[in-house]
Amino acid sequence: MMSILRLAMAQINPVVGNLESNKHKILHYLALAKELGADLVTFPELSICGYPPEDLLLNPSFIQDNLSILQQIRESVDSSPIVCVGFADRASDGKVYNAAALIQQREIKGVYHKIHLPNYGVFDEKRYFHPGDRCLIVEVAGVSLGITICEDLWYEDIIRQLSQSGADLVINISSSPYHQGKRHLRERMLGRMARENQVFLAYTNLVGGQDELVFDGHSFVLDDRGDLLTRGKSFEEELLIADLEVGALTRARTIRQKQEKVQEPVYPVQRLCLPAASHPLNHRSPLPLRKSACLSPLAEVYQALLLGIRDYVRKNNFRKVVIGLSGGVDSALTAALATDALGCENVVGVIMPSRFSSAETQADARRVAENLGIQHLELPIQEIQNTYLQVLAETFRSYPSDVTEENLQARIRGNLLMALSNKFGWLVLTTGNKSETSVGYCTLYGDMAGGFAAIKDVFKTMVYHLARYRNKQAGFDLIPQTILDRPPTAELAPGQKDQDLLPPYPVLDAILRRYIERDESLAQIVAAGYEPELVKKVLTMVDRNEYKRRQAPPGIKITPKAFGRDRRMPITNGYWLNRH
Repeated sequence: MMSILRLAMAQINPVVGNLESNKHKILHYLALAKELGADLVTFPELSICGYPPEDLLLNPSFIQDNLSILQQIRESVDSSPIVCVGFADRASDGKVYNAAALIQQREIKGVYHKIHLPNYGVFDEKRYFHPGDRCLIVEVAGVSLGITICEDLWYEDIIRQLSQSGADLVINISSSPYHQGKRHLRERMLGRMARENQVFLAYTNLVGGQDELVFDGHSFVLDDRGDLLTRGKSFEEELLIADLEVGALTRARTIRQKQEKVQEPVYPVQRLCLPAASHPLNHRSPLPLRKSACLSPLAEVYQALLLGIRDYVRKNNFRKVVIGLSGGVDSALTAALATDALGCENVVGVIMPSRFSSAETQADARRVAENLGIQHLELPIQEIQNTYLQVLAETFRSYPSDVTEENLQARIRGNLLMALSNKFGWLVLTTGNKSETSVGYCTLYGDMAGGFAAIKDVFKTMVYHLARYRNKQAGFDLIPQTILDRPPTAELAPGQKDQDLLPPYPVLDAILRRYIERDESLAQIVAAGYEPELVKKVLTMVDRNEYKRRQAPPGIKITPKAFGRDRRMPITNGYWLNRH
């Protein structure tokens, strides 16, 4: 009977810096893998310390504590299974490395240092780590395993060298954050890598929310043709088991070695040979390979937002959140997301009408709260606004009413929400979307005041898609149809509509995607068919409002380029003056 290598892939949700908790989680999944008879169990990149640990890595005691946890894990690992776990390593010369340890029989048998360090978008690993300088191949039960970490496989050189050096199976432990379309990108790219280099490939990814980032898990194994053998769940912890036929791997290596023209090695290759598991699996039939279903694009975004909210709230030790309910689609979607993530008992809505708030929007705000089953408070702001205006009357006497008076209303609401937060320990979720944040259609210390911006990276058009998706899931208008039909309005002045100042959101969002996510110039956007003066107006609004975005709370990244970690523009910036 064909011999089998049983691989266990633990896509876990660690907490950055909570080393003790992460250790217990790793040991828990190690015990499960052992119970299932695994030969090898893999954990994600930097799973001991969590990802990304950022400037914690500049603290020598943090590095030492993470190494101490590694030693505690080592002491718990007997002959089966072999463990591959991510940690921050420190050499005798003080250099720090993004590393993977191979542990067996209570010994660290080998350590691999990540060679390719990403330094773009949300990544700045070159700030913390030194690159490794050698590949690692491990022989286990007649199978050659090449060990890699995340970015190593986004370049051709590492996998090519591992393949030419005899690797049957390339192990990749990763902490790859989510954005729309990322799953397809990974499977397509790594499938090509496996096929062109004729190796099996096992990808173990992190899951969970960490500040602005969400990690989607979605671990998988590919065969040497690039075909998917098994795929893990999205946005959930799990232990994914893959039984791989050793003979098939060996045949693939033999064919590859006969066909290939071996190139000059780029890195030296370190080789280890580890004994097979103490519970040989040759007498067992393979377990069936499972392929978790892929979520639809809207379901994927919705689940990413749920996980981002849930983990930010719980990992930062909050219990409840509070949201201002305006009767608009943004606050309704935010409330639905929070309720789905945390439970209705942990969400409070606050309705804060002014004299410009219509009876219809107030009724819709109440209906949202009732449909979701959340507690709601009503705190009218008109008397507070009158007091503000009275205090400022003499100073403003010679000036007409303008946006200043409009913004006072938003700032009063922000003050009330923060008062509730201070008094009861509730986290304020802001409700601004990416379209508004892009062009500055939001109020500093008003609707921007809060602790976490749940839909900060969601364009307005996507807000409507997600609201309709949630209604479809509910089977009724959980978010009232009147909210979806009503023209968007801030209700800070009589008859006010968003499109008094902004182009229609489908047009605005299309321009913003080109400018923010694709870095297209004014000329390129105009060449795509957009009216020149409109494009110039939108781009100028984006550039002028960097100072607002810099003061906004963190929010969940779901697009390829989010404000903050991805897009970091100087506030004092004369370039746009000459460009537009």
